[in-house]
Amino acid sequence: MKSALVHACLVASVFLALMSVHLSAQTAEWHDDLVDHLAGNWKLEGPVMGRPGHHGVQAEWVFNHQFLRIHEKTSAGAPADEHRYEATWFLGYDPINKCYVLHLMDVFGARFSETLGYGIRDGDAIRFVFEYPDGPFHTTFRWSPESATWQWLMEQKNKGGKWTQFADLKLTRAGQ
Repeated sequence: MKSALVHACLVASVFLALMSVHLSAQTAEWHDDLVDHLAGNWKLEGPVMGRPGHHGVQAEWVFNHQFLRIHEKTSAGAPADEHRYEATWFLGYDPINKCYVLHLMDVFGARFSETLGYGIRDGDAIRFVFEYPDGPFHTTFRWSPESATWQWLMEQKNKGGKWTQFADLKLTRAGQ
């Protein structure tokens, strides 16, 4: 019995190793001239649901340069009455469907993390659409090359069917 288990583990290990080599040979690093500007450390400020937001953002390439991992967290120096928030976003690109993919995991849990955002680039902006259980949500990342800043505009459809602003955030390089 023990030797059968060892044999099964060895076969599984060899299979996984071969699949890893096969997949890594097929998966070239993803490079995007717009998304590359988002890598680095940022200060994020602006209204979130009508209240001031002050967050730190660190963005770095992960998983063989397939995703830009964006970690967002309320700044330590934010006012004490500011709602605390933390999120990790994974931004990638689907070359088959020719669209960006954005997966958000945050302090609100798995219910809203199951929905992927799908985005299309328009010049220096990528507009993502999320179809959440409580309605559609848009997140637009807009790069301003002249000021080297980003705008994150988030909009949601209210119960009356009208699009309303959820957040309008500006990212500037940390230390500026």
